[in-house]
Formats: sequence, C-alpha cells, structure tokens
Amino acid sequence: MRFVWKRLGQLVVVLFFVTFFSFLMISLLPGDPAIVRCGVGCSQEDYDKVREEMGLNRPVIVRYGDWLSQLLRGNFGSSVVNQEPVSTALSQRMPVTIELLIMSQIIALGIAVPLGVFSARRPNGAVDKISTLGGFIFLAVPSFVVALLLQQLFAVKLGWFPATGYRTFTESPIGNLKDLVLPAVTLALAEIAVYSRILRGDLLTTLQEDYIMMAKAKGLTSRRIMWRHAFRPSTFSLITVIGLRIGALIGGTIIIENVFAINGLGLYVITNILKRDFIPLQGAVVVIATGYVLINFAVDMFYAVLDPRIRHARSIA
Repeated sequence: MRFVWKRLGQLVVVLFFVTFFSFLMISLLPGDPAIVRCGVGCSQEDYDKVREEMGLNRPVIVRYGDWLSQLLRGNFGSSVVNQEPVSTALSQRMPVTIELLIMSQIIALGIAVPLGVFSARRPNGAVDKISTLGGFIFLAVPSFVVALLLQQLFAVKLGWFPATGYRTFTESPIGNLKDLVLPAVTLALAEIAVYSRILRGDLLTTLQEDYIMMAKAKGLTSRRIMWRHAFRPSTFSLITVIGLRIGALIGGTIIIENVFAINGLGLYVITNILKRDFIPLQGAVVVIATGYVLINFAVDMFYAVLDPRIRHARSIA
C-alpha cells in the first residue's frame, strides 16, 4: 500500500506539471479567443469587455489557478464558440476514442503475439524475415498515408467498409464494428511491428535460460515449454511498451479520427484548434494526460501479478 500511495502521489505531480505547461503553451498559440467570441465587426469597446469577461487580461498564472480550482470542482468550463459545456462534449466523444483504442490494441496483440512466438521458434526463417521487413515498412510510413491507402482500397474500390463516419453500437452493432475496422487497422499496423519484434527478442533470450534447457532435457514438448515456461517471463518488456505506446497511439488517433471523420476526442481537439477555442482544448488535454498516466500506473501494478518476486520486494520495501 505504501508503494501504491507513492505512485499515486507521483501521478498527481505529473498531472499538475502536464496541465500547467499545456495551459501555458495553449495560451501562447496564435489567435485570440476574444475575437472568436466577439465575432466579426466587433468594436474595440466590445472586444475589451469580452477580454475582461474571459479573464484574458490577467496573467497566465492567475488564469491557470482559476481554471484549476474550477477543474477540481468538476467544472471543465464551456466552449467560447457555442457555449457547450466541455464536460458534456468530452463525455459524448470519449467512448468513441476509447472503443477505437481498444479495438486497435486487440487487433495489434492478436496478430503480434502469435507472430512474435512463431518468429522466436524459427528465427531467421521466412516468416521472421517477412515480418521484419513489413515492420520496418509500417513504422516508416506515416499513419495518415496508410489510412488514405486503406480508404482507397477497401472503401472506394472494394466497398467492403465505409470510408468515413461512425455509428454507435446501440444504433447498429455490425455497422459500428465496420466503421471502426479501417481506422483500428491503421493504428494497429505500426503497433504490430513494435510488439512482435519486442516479444521475439525477449523470447529468444528466455529460451536460452538454464531452466528452459532443463525443461527440454526432461522431455517437455516445445509447445508446453513456450507457453508455460518461456512466454510469461518474456512479456515484461511488451507490457511496458504497451503502456508507453499509448501516448503515441493517442496522437495517432487525433489524426486518424480526422481522416475518417469519426466524432471522437481526436476530431474534437482538431476542431477546437482550428476555431481557437482553447478551453475545450485544455479539457481534452487533461483527459488525455490522465488516461495516459493511469494506464502506465495500471501497467506497473500488473507487474506484480506476473512476477511474485516484485510483490515480495515491495512488501520488504
């Protein structure tokens, strides 16, 4: 419990610095929210009044303190453009992005784990070489280029999936999955390359351990050795990378949602950047940062489930 509380305290500090510096950088972006709110043909008197109402004439530190105090009370503020509460907008768009992230991770792990295991069992074989080449290609090509290629092939030419749009699961379960297949695959391709290479490398190292040699000497089958003795201790690096890659995955989601016109958190961020509507943008940053640090916290806790030595070390500490 001491370790858990220590980690939670560190997460609070991280979130504080993330929100502060993001608030500072957003305030330095070009564009004036007061002009957006005041509208076309706004007089200087009205403009000064709007700036005073929005608190833009006060120092950034003071504005951050006011925003943080409201946030701690559960108030994310409202949009300058349409006065929509940020909490309402985020609650409507977060499930879309979360579903897309989960679906992309299921696809990535569902392909990367068998591919990594097979490559480790037959290193430098045909599958290993092809997966290595494919991994380099998908890591090098930007995600939005992959998205456009998938749209052209599977949506425009073949017509298997819709090119844009999103339907909720309650509207149409099948339609919901079809709408997310192309964006989820786009996000998953680069992750497959990373996950399979990391798992392959760790499995190759584990298979050289003495206890694996002892298991082989006892006559255990290769399948049993791989899945019962080698796979579990070889997943630590993979789990770590999954937590760290969430940040890159969220960044990719912002672009991909814009390409596929999915009304999620990413499209919400892009829209508010273009409108110079900074309060919703800051709220989205808080949600993204909180999700990222909580996922990494969960990954750290998951280590204790996989390796009893970690639990023992923490209890001693």
